[in-house]
Amino acid sequence: MATLTNKPLNWFKVAPQARRHFDEAVLRQLGESLKLKQLQPVLARPDGTLIAGERRLRAATLAGIPELMVVVSDEPMSESQLRVFQLTENLHRADLRDAEKWHACEELLRLNPGWSNKELAAHLKLGESTVTKYLAPSRCIAEVRKALEHGQIGISACYEIGRMPEAEQAELLRLKLAGTSRDGLAERVRKCKRGSSSQPRIKRIACPLPSGTTMVVSGESLSLDDIIEALAEAQREARKAREQKLDAKTFSAVMRDKATAGGKATEANA
Repeated sequence: MATLTNKPLNWFKVAPQARRHFDEAVLRQLGESLKLKQLQPVLARPDGTLIAGERRLRAATLAGIPELMVVVSDEPMSESQLRVFQLTENLHRADLRDAEKWHACEELLRLNPGWSNKELAAHLKLGESTVTKYLAPSRCIAEVRKALEHGQIGISACYEIGRMPEAEQAELLRLKLAGTSRDGLAERVRKCKRGSSSQPRIKRIACPLPSGTTMVVSGESLSLDDIIEALAEAQREARKAREQKLDAKTFSAVMRDKATAGGKATEANA
């Protein structure tokens, strides 16, 4: 059962959650807004433990607001369920840092050692590939993780660096910090993998599927790893196109334009 009420700020207890960084200037702006009207109540347990709304609590404290509107819920909730709730709420906010997303996903896997990345993604209502990217820093050396914590690199760079053996990650980090783009980093990783792979290579492969569809992948000197990456990239782009409500014909044209633009950019940077 849930009850809507007002509680003084000293009633609330704050437990660790996904968000670790709070911008004071943003909090002060939020506090001024709360002085006018609190549009959304915070959520807490009967003992005052905050479930959602720490930013509003901090903002109210800075603004000198004596109390907050709160929904008090007595629904039983395990630590894992609490973390899932908090992380799901925060993941869809643009200001949650990449390092915070990584730490939160890692914590949920620690609390639920039997979960796969797919199961974690389902609980967070995210794609499995997105969760895999959020967990990428776990495969990186300490220097890479430190750069992520300090905001020098993002989660996408960690994902690319984490695809390589630890012995080669420091050089990739150096390149990224020197200004190499995410696409440039990905291309460097692809070249390194091609050079180190002993897999047989082909220029074109057709993959007939049980559905009756045939997927065709072509390129220069493709290994099975290259084909897997290409299909995964195509799937990501197709999902984006679906979210943008594009049809198949328009999607094909957009991808051709992207490939052409990418080729021109590569020539210009050569």
